[in-house]
Amino acid sequence: MIMTQQNIQVNSFHAWVLAARPKTLTGAAVPVLLGWAMAFHIGGWSNFRIIPALLCLAFAWIMQIDSNLINDYFDFVHGNDDPESRLGPPRACSEGWITPDVMRIGLAVTTATGCFVGLPLILFGGWTMIIIGILCVAFAFLYTLKFSYLGLGDLLVLVFFGIIPVCLTTYVILPTELQGFSWETFLVSIACGLVIDTLLIVNNYRDRDNDRRDGKMTLVVRLGAKRAEELYRWLGIVASLMMLALLLSFCDERGCNALRIIIAFIPSVVYTFFLHKPTASLLVKIHEGKALNGVLGKNARNMFFFGLLNAVAIILLSL
Repeated sequence: MIMTQQNIQVNSFHAWVLAARPKTLTGAAVPVLLGWAMAFHIGGWSNFRIIPALLCLAFAWIMQIDSNLINDYFDFVHGNDDPESRLGPPRACSEGWITPDVMRIGLAVTTATGCFVGLPLILFGGWTMIIIGILCVAFAFLYTLKFSYLGLGDLLVLVFFGIIPVCLTTYVILPTELQGFSWETFLVSIACGLVIDTLLIVNNYRDRDNDRRDGKMTLVVRLGAKRAEELYRWLGIVASLMMLALLLSFCDERGCNALRIIIAFIPSVVYTFFLHKPTASLLVKIHEGKALNGVLGKNARNMFFFGLLNAVAIILLSL
């Protein structure tokens, strides 16, 4: 069976790729990347364990895909993905690319695969990893089923795309004698969560009228468009300032000179003035409609460079 509009065969590999939303994988990779950098800062290359580093990345990617499929299926079941009124990119179930019964099988497979990939982290982080893994899976479902309707999605992003992945990645990469709480890593995790939340803000800003109609009381719906625009702007600025303060403190740790100060400023300057600020202005200019999907793409780019530039700066200032 072929979908004539976009020539997509039902339940085909192409359909599954579209349902997985590969462009969202950058958001899942950024906190892991920053966790890698912080592990290097604390322990150096000699204490950097490759296997848990790769497992964390694989787990993050699989759980991101799992979350996408959950969102696709349950929004379809709840009738929130009407193709006629939907402003965001098309979804697999609502477009008929993947049938609901097959999507349920896909959900089971991705969830099980995520658990299988994450299970070996017990060897590097202890049995606590099981609890964290269960929480990650549970909240992947609860976000779509419950919390997004209560305006708590932004809090979950801060926790599950910031605090947990950054801190957990740093923790399991390091050998036992170096594992523990680090305020520097926690600061990075908060900044990371704030930046990734900008993506959710754009998504909910675009859908604010539909969400209000469906009783989905996101933070943007509660705040209104104007305040949401200011929130978007300040999330990026605050995250950037937090990372700048941290990087400048790293300069003091290993000797401060002009080159190291420049390295510390580069991520903040590039992200704030060349990426985030123009995107925030574009958000306000477009204001509503499907054209905001272009802002989503730019925001994903911004997130990636925030993670990459800050990770590189952390590594360079740790040498």
